[in-house]
Amino acid sequence: MKSAVETLSPTRAKLTVEVPFEELKPSLDAAYQKIAQQINIPGFRRGKVPPAIIERQFPGAAREEALNDILGTKYVEALQENDLVPLAQPEVEVVKYDDDGPLEFTAEVDIKPEITLPDTDGLEASVDDVEVTDEDVTEQVDALRGRFATLIDVERPAQDGDFVVIDLKATKDGEAVEGAEISGFSYQVGRGGMIDGLDDALVGVSAGEEKVFTTQLVNGDLVGEDVEVAVTVSQVQEQELPELDDDFAQMASEFDTFAELEADVRERLGRGKRLEQAAAARDAVLEALLEKVEIPLPESIVTEELNARRQSVEQQLSYAGMTLDAYLEEEGQTQEEFEADLDRRVRDSVAAQFLLDEIADKGEIGVDQGELTEHMVRRAQQSGQDPQEFVNHMLEHNHVPDMVQEIRRGKALAQLVESAVVKDASGNAVELKNLRPDGTIGDPEAEVEVDVTEVPADDAEPANQE
Repeated sequence: MKSAVETLSPTRAKLTVEVPFEELKPSLDAAYQKIAQQINIPGFRRGKVPPAIIERQFPGAAREEALNDILGTKYVEALQENDLVPLAQPEVEVVKYDDDGPLEFTAEVDIKPEITLPDTDGLEASVDDVEVTDEDVTEQVDALRGRFATLIDVERPAQDGDFVVIDLKATKDGEAVEGAEISGFSYQVGRGGMIDGLDDALVGVSAGEEKVFTTQLVNGDLVGEDVEVAVTVSQVQEQELPELDDDFAQMASEFDTFAELEADVRERLGRGKRLEQAAAARDAVLEALLEKVEIPLPESIVTEELNARRQSVEQQLSYAGMTLDAYLEEEGQTQEEFEADLDRRVRDSVAAQFLLDEIADKGEIGVDQGELTEHMVRRAQQSGQDPQEFVNHMLEHNHVPDMVQEIRRGKALAQLVESAVVKDASGNAVELKNLRPDGTIGDPEAEVEVDVTEVPADDAEPANQE
């Protein structure tokens, strides 16, 4: 077999492959044998039909079978011969395939770009200080306090923050909208996430009263159309919060005094802030390295990932009962600004993957079975799935290589972060090497490291990986 490669761009190549007849013949013979086992020709036993008879009865069938068998094999051999790493399915064209002659075909494919790694020594990055404010502590304590609140019926109109028991029915042109009717539902006024306009409608309504308002649904067959919503309030309830004292601390925690509870909340917030700082350090170091290298990106991969990200955003907004237009209006962002920001994040994500892959390859970073198992269990927990079911799904859909690559990228990123100089806004060195997964600082001798190996959410697998 002979092959030649033409570089169409830094991320796309065209292979021209010529396979001599001698290399085609085994596949052709196997194709005739396969067809002979499948047909019945009078005068011949099954499997003993000569190729000439098969060709007369089914002209070209064996050659087509042989072509399907050999194209994939020779394409892979040509990739290996020319040190190309494909990123998508190729566009194959058969140029020549005559009787008793060679096979010639071309294959255009997106390929992994060549990357010249920049010097990673002396990388510097800065992150925000770890700061736990009194407001942070108060917010957490109030959230805990709310869990132990009681609801008291009140004889007054509903206010923001009250709980109301409601019946709700949506109609379009006098006809009930399917799936848009609930009864006896407890809802906190101002919480949002149900129907646009519901919170405004409920404020000022007393028990036994009905309010009708116009809104647009975000799910179902009537998305984007005006509907009439009638909401009836049967109860208005006010939260009665417990006093912030020692009795509350003993009821809500393992502590005897409120001072101890408050100190524990502050400590836990601090640990969480340190983990957030570590994640920010990881992102900042990766960004600093990306600024030192230019990585060509295959547009097909970028486009596919853009479409997947956009669809994911719209799906998440739909689950939250919000349209993309409503979200953009709330964020004060135009459609063009949203698309530009999404494009930037996707390009940074794809570039980061290529860069980390190259670092992992150059450093010969490997993954053992224990690391793979731990990573898959953690991913299962993050997605709320049963670990065994998650592993079975990964195996069934051949996602294990993707998991391995995620781990390699994470380990490459961890090495970068450990060798970089990271300081907070006050100029203090940020402790990363001995940061434990719970946010505490470990003993240097123990070398217990925080898991900074997770690639950022924006650096997820490209969409073309099923």
